[in-house]
Amino acid sequence: MRLLQSTQSTVLGEGLNFCTGLRYENDCQNCGFSQIRMNGLEGPYSQILINSRPIFSGLAGVYGLEFIPANMLERIEVVRGGGSVLYGSNAIAGTVNLILKEPRSNSFEAGISNSLVGTGVSNSNGPANDYTASFNASLVSDDYNTGIAVYGNLRERQLFDANGDGFSEIAPMKNTVIGTRIFHRPSYRNKIALDFFNIREQRDGGNMQDYPLHERDVAEAVKHDMKAGALTFEQYLRKSDLLSVFASGQYLNRDSYYGANKSLSDYGNTKDKTYNIGAQYKLVFERSFLVGGVEHTGSYLKDLKLGYPDYEHAEIGPNYNGSQDSIYSVPHIDNTIVSDQSLLTTGAFAQYEIRLGKIKLLAGARMEHYSIKDKQTEGSNKSGNVFVPRASFMYDITPWAQTRLGFSRSYRAPQIFDEDLHIETSGSRQVIHKNAPDLKQENSSSFTLSFDINRNIGNVLAGLLVEGFYTKLHNPFRNEIGEPDENGTVIYTRVNAEEGASVQGVNIELKVMPLPTLAFNGGLTIQSSRYKQGDENFDEKKFFRTPNTYGFFTLDWDFLPDFCLTATGNYTGRMLVPYFGTELAPDSDGELRRSDTFFDAGARIHYNMKLSGGVTVQWFTGIKNIFNSYQKDFDKGIDRDPSYIYGPSSPRTVFFGFKIGNLL
Repeated sequence: MRLLQSTQSTVLGEGLNFCTGLRYENDCQNCGFSQIRMNGLEGPYSQILINSRPIFSGLAGVYGLEFIPANMLERIEVVRGGGSVLYGSNAIAGTVNLILKEPRSNSFEAGISNSLVGTGVSNSNGPANDYTASFNASLVSDDYNTGIAVYGNLRERQLFDANGDGFSEIAPMKNTVIGTRIFHRPSYRNKIALDFFNIREQRDGGNMQDYPLHERDVAEAVKHDMKAGALTFEQYLRKSDLLSVFASGQYLNRDSYYGANKSLSDYGNTKDKTYNIGAQYKLVFERSFLVGGVEHTGSYLKDLKLGYPDYEHAEIGPNYNGSQDSIYSVPHIDNTIVSDQSLLTTGAFAQYEIRLGKIKLLAGARMEHYSIKDKQTEGSNKSGNVFVPRASFMYDITPWAQTRLGFSRSYRAPQIFDEDLHIETSGSRQVIHKNAPDLKQENSSSFTLSFDINRNIGNVLAGLLVEGFYTKLHNPFRNEIGEPDENGTVIYTRVNAEEGASVQGVNIELKVMPLPTLAFNGGLTIQSSRYKQGDENFDEKKFFRTPNTYGFFTLDWDFLPDFCLTATGNYTGRMLVPYFGTELAPDSDGELRRSDTFFDAGARIHYNMKLSGGVTVQWFTGIKNIFNSYQKDFDKGIDRDPSYIYGPSSPRTVFFGFKIGNLL
């Protein structure tokens, strides 16, 4: 996880900003709802896995990119492009696989850091403190048959107000994570592994944070309690065949308040249960292998809008001990079920890969049946059978150059997605997302063509990847924006765009290591995302909030023994952003605005101070967004448009801290 360290990425989302084809964005000033866009497609088109299992639910996805701290991850596997043969649906844009810490040796690491968000930014309440403390430790038996890894993280971030209006641009947040992974080998040919982690987080965006939620102008506040676990058994058979049997699950309880103007009626509670069970067998031959398996995934979500005491319609009841001698008023409380939904998916899959000289062929297919039921929404009960094929052809042009051609199909079922569970709130309007009753599944066809070069040029190690991609969306989902009702509530209805849409572009990635002490890595994406038919509200075919160009670079230089300097940069091109804020007339249908370009430059330096016994203390400091390339036209006041936010997720930020461990 050197990338997360060198870019000072404290959470998953920040680190993904330095992967080719990926862009991390904040979509709400009030609460910090965020998502990853991959190859020009928004968050729900990418699948996030935990140890290769699809238990990261839609509810977890609302704020999940800030849930996961960097120190609980062993590595991150990013696969761009469709092809969900092994992992199921929703991988139209690609897959992000989070591999949790694995006990490999007797080791420990602990650290503390603090960031000053908004350093030197005028008209703000900055700098705001963002404090993090973390630890990792692992212990392995002498025979390497048993091991345990534990990790923990504590983060506390203060509110950042960029324009001095008293409302958050970056919400205050507290996050606590604790987790473990345990493995045991009953014999040298098999292994049992158990994972468990608990994440508790609360965030409180809006204004007047010292007041109760229902006594504030605007409040978007949530409390999460997420528990996840997995049990895996692996058995080697024959010479190298591998049988895996697995079960994993996630339980997430969220208390929420999305309200304005001192409303008592906007408290909520959401409970989400997700599980995944299955088996997989890898059959290994001399020049090929076959992977096949079965898998079942279930998700149950119940979303309540909580009632509040209504003394006007109170009932008369006995006192607390049941006696009729005295009576008291029992207030009427009416909870409203917003969604009571289940999604069950059962699939069988197989994938075959073979090497024939300079050619490597891959072919696979997955057959899935999904069933969606929602007791609260008329016409929402849906089911379907989906065939998901994948094929690729790779040819070794030379020992150091390859070309690859790939094709895949995928789909998204018409279920609740993460943005449905986030409510945009202001004093004048509240945006709620819903599915149209006749919403059909969305399908995709994807093609990729890439050229990959890796070779030594003298003493310089260089790598270049040029990857073209094209994705055709059939019946793609898009939003129809309704008219505000008497309470200012606006319904964004997800419908199918019958004419379809397409996303196409090229990813370019360059890696150069001219010296053993100097390494450069950079990526650039040039792409276009368009519907065939213009948007009903703005008559625009382009995807919103999607720049045509974006990229990054990192440069690591070990300029002295035990010293390392890292320079980073992140570029975001212009994009179209809808605006429904205070600068428009009250009866306006909104307008489209074109954002500026941004270049977020950063630098970090660390020094390793070696102690006795192989222990090292690492001291570090640095600055993010050196030139404060940050949005300048945030909307203001109680009636602002909180979703009018774009560009880098944080302003100029100074950070410093230390780590101590025996593997630094």
